[in-house]
Amino acid sequence: MDLDIETAVRTIFIILLVGGGALILFAARAFREASRLKFFLKKREILGRAWQYAFLAILVIAVAFLINSFAEPAAYRVFPPSPTATLTPTITTTATITLTPTITVSPTTTLTPQFTATPLMPAVIANEFTAEVSPNPDAAFSEITFARRLNDDYEAINPSDSFENPIERILGSFSYSNMAPFSQWSQLWYRDGELIYYQTIEWNGGTGGLGFVDAELDPEDWLPGTYEVQIFVGETFKVAGQFEVVGEPATPAPTLTATITQTSSPTQTSTITPSATQLPTSTTVAGRTAAPTASPTRTATPSPTPTLTRTPSATSTPADTAVPTITFEPTPTRRSTIPR
Repeated sequence: MDLDIETAVRTIFIILLVGGGALILFAARAFREASRLKFFLKKREILGRAWQYAFLAILVIAVAFLINSFAEPAAYRVFPPSPTATLTPTITTTATITLTPTITVSPTTTLTPQFTATPLMPAVIANEFTAEVSPNPDAAFSEITFARRLNDDYEAINPSDSFENPIERILGSFSYSNMAPFSQWSQLWYRDGELIYYQTIEWNGGTGGLGFVDAELDPEDWLPGTYEVQIFVGETFKVAGQFEVVGEPATPAPTLTATITQTSSPTQTSTITPSATQLPTSTTVAGRTAAPTASPTRTATPSPTPTLTRTPSATSTPADTAVPTITFEPTPTRRSTIPR
């Protein structure tokens, strides 16, 4: 039977308490017996014994509490505990100290680039702000869901994070709250870290609901890669979403060259036929008038009729061929950054 000091002290304490209780019972019985006796000497003897029982009971109980409080420390001074028994608690506590690798695994703290890499509003775009209403700093946006089409409630139809060429337009749906009407907001579209399209306008929606972003580029401009869309309210970044484009983009259609040829070939022909006729003359004979004598008519025979023909033989054909070129002129607030 293994009995350590602590258990021994507890056992002695309980035994003394039981003994003290028994002495109290004896004293009570003696007092009760003495109260029934009528003989003075016998009664005094029993009362003396009752008081002895009571005094011993008090003494035993006091000793029990003293032993319970001071016996164990005194015993440890005389009989120090074995090293193995006392060292085991230190071993278990050092195990918690050796768990400090959780503190050394501070790479989670050193991965602060997640905070330093917060997207910033380019100064060139910020210079285009026109809104006079200050944005609400508590404005919040949900994650962006991308799709080729949206329904009437601005919810994505067949959302995906990967799209295959050919592509003409990509839309992103999101929910928002705490927006200030007519404040400035912007959407920036990046491909592999390069800005290819952006739009910055005044907020024309409500304070909360569903909204969307969109980018419509030429099919040949949707090159394969990773695309990221960033939303700003004022110059404060709110949310970003990514998707991928796979497959080669559609090749642009051949450019039609228009050739303008001016040809004028009017021909004007004028014929002039002159005709001269001499009228008959009258002859006066001896005061009377003679009848007119018919003389032969002289007809001037015109020379061969000249024919004037004006035929411009020169055909004006412009040496330089006019090629109409379609130029997309970006608006101040919505334009693509892809060089043309």
